[in-house]
Amino acid sequence: MSTLDLESAFLLPCSDDWLRAVAQLPRSLAARFPSNTSRPCVEVLTDKWRFAELLSQLRIPHPATRLIRSTEELSAIPDSSFEGAILKPLSSVAFASRHGVKGYVVQGRAQANEILRSIELPILLQEFVPGPPDAGYFLDGYRDRNGRMAALFGRRRLRMYPCRLGNSTLVESVPLRDLHAAIFPLEYLLDRISYCGIFSAEFKYDACDREFKLIEINARPWWYVEFAAACGVDVCDLAYRDAMRLPLPEAHGYDVGRRGGLILHDLRAWRSRRGHYASLFSILKTWSSASSTPFHGNDPVPCLRYFFQSMNGTGHHPSRVSSPHPEPETSPEQVSAPLTPAAK
Repeated sequence: MSTLDLESAFLLPCSDDWLRAVAQLPRSLAARFPSNTSRPCVEVLTDKWRFAELLSQLRIPHPATRLIRSTEELSAIPDSSFEGAILKPLSSVAFASRHGVKGYVVQGRAQANEILRSIELPILLQEFVPGPPDAGYFLDGYRDRNGRMAALFGRRRLRMYPCRLGNSTLVESVPLRDLHAAIFPLEYLLDRISYCGIFSAEFKYDACDREFKLIEINARPWWYVEFAAACGVDVCDLAYRDAMRLPLPEAHGYDVGRRGGLILHDLRAWRSRRGHYASLFSILKTWSSASSTPFHGNDPVPCLRYFFQSMNGTGHHPSRVSSPHPEPETSPEQVSAPLTPAAK
């Protein structure tokens, strides 16, 4: 980057590996190519074990998580802990590049042992929070350099693919009053680590103990960042203004009840759970009023690339959480450029 002709640019990394790369830039380059989130925050939020330890220390509700570093530690874990659990890596990016998936759902110790023969340790064993896809909620926003929550946006997952563990295929904006029990622990966590930057925090509501359990926080733009902007919360603009020391506009709420989705993946979600979702006609009617990523008439190339990758099953697959015999899926995250100079 030191040899680039570009004098300066604001960087918005769109994946965890680029997020870490930007956070590790030397001071001379960081001055030319500023970003927002500090290296310590990036390191704790992109390492799933460090993140789980932090949540435990702060007593924030989250799925029970164990670190398995050896076969001896594996043997000491009770059989009940493997029932419906998830084997997850400490770093999704490195793991997905080797295995093509983000993790594995297991139904018992025998299945876990089989999977662990072909993957490396350490690995995480995490509780699966029960509940349907629409028990998933997100708090997205921006926290500025002075520690002020400059924007906060709530949305709910309506459908997902793969059906048990995967990515949201249809979401709906919801009022913040529905998420008060999730907002307080999130603000507390971000304050404790002195966080600055864009974030997307995923929660799942556990009906058994009536708690919102924090799953993870993405310290970068996420798939539905454009949907948030369409609803009235443009975190990318806030990030740029904050990095340039420009005044940030006051938050004035956002549109509630709007829907956005990924049409091809949403069709897969419907096909995989026809008995649980409405008719195909109802699904088509939903799409007619929902915004869709990455389909845009004024810029068709990302749409065409996404369509052909999805149809052909080509490209990398960093978004899957899978059974031992995964079904190919293409992630639309590939369409996003890893670094984006912000326009003034």
